[in-house]
Amino acid sequence: MNGKERILKTINHREPDRVPYDLSGTTVTAITVKAYQRAMIYRGLSPLYNPELVDPIQQIITPVEENLVKLKSDTRRIGATRILQYEKNKIIENETIVVYDFYGCKWAYQPGKDLYFNLVSSPLAEYDDIFHHLDKLPRPDWGSYTTDLEECLNRQILMIGDYCGIADRNTAGFTENSLRIRGYDTWFLDTLIDPEGVEALFEIILEDKIKYWDTIIDWALKTDNEQKIQIISECDDLGAQDATILEPNMLRETVIPRMKRLFTHVKKRLPHVKVFLHCCGSIRPIIPDLIEAGVDILNPVQFTAKNMELEGLKKDFGKDLTFWGGGVDTQSTLNKGTPQQVSDEVKRIIDLMAPGGGFVFAPVHNVQEDVSPENFWAMWDTLNEYR
Repeated sequence: MNGKERILKTINHREPDRVPYDLSGTTVTAITVKAYQRAMIYRGLSPLYNPELVDPIQQIITPVEENLVKLKSDTRRIGATRILQYEKNKIIENETIVVYDFYGCKWAYQPGKDLYFNLVSSPLAEYDDIFHHLDKLPRPDWGSYTTDLEECLNRQILMIGDYCGIADRNTAGFTENSLRIRGYDTWFLDTLIDPEGVEALFEIILEDKIKYWDTIIDWALKTDNEQKIQIISECDDLGAQDATILEPNMLRETVIPRMKRLFTHVKKRLPHVKVFLHCCGSIRPIIPDLIEAGVDILNPVQFTAKNMELEGLKKDFGKDLTFWGGGVDTQSTLNKGTPQQVSDEVKRIIDLMAPGGGFVFAPVHNVQEDVSPENFWAMWDTLNEYR
């Protein structure tokens, strides 16, 4: 079985020849640059990666194809990098690298000091409300953006071959983008005192997401590459460690209907694709709503969050959802445990989640800089011996 066949079988809830593995198929199932380099050197592999940082803000890279083959990843990613033309668009201020994202949020990174880029300013933070200042929101010129995006796609499509092709998002989700555009404290107040403005901003984000996906779909159709895309990947972190970030009913009234509009639009144009949603945290109360909105695949399956125990998720939602992630915890085991503890957890979760299909192995979120080479390879070796 090749990677495409393996993934297609499991997302259709049948057991493939082995548990599928995803490394770098999305920017939330990937690895940071330093963790990657240390892990590769530890095993005598090349530490080289795609020079075009797929997400410089998270310090996420795509390994060179030679290493993806050796690591037996069943997936390949296409889609915009988080900062298109990063090398051209980054700014050096003293010893700090500064970038502006899709909506003009300013991010800064000091090499040797910071682990990631930090958000330092929000474009609409200074205003009393959102609704009357939406015209001041920076947005890219779609003509030049489309040109840069298609350049990415033309390079990336060459790598898909017999692997599962995932078309990945370009920006964060409705709430995440809004939090950054307004500033975190201000946006949560907005949900109480300026709900009209909150929803108007959601509409702009939805409009831009539809434009982005239409650009990818138009390119796929005109280049006869639509069948190389099996999955489209979106995100929105709607959960904290012990609850949803807003009351579930508020999410049902505001965010989830817009997700449904987006996923319905994409599936109408590419009826064969499955929708992958990255949504961290304690989100069990809204999982039925996400399924109804068109979500087929849930990631990262943060089983340490409240009410997110894997046994219950598999039992209650395993017929409707593929669980993509949850293979090992990245908040404790993978970064702080021993190699034996990592191995034991990987085995336990494969035993629990693999039967009947509907499971793709990946850690809970990206492999971060604090993961040792020993623990990365304990995860990988156990997966390949046991899956």
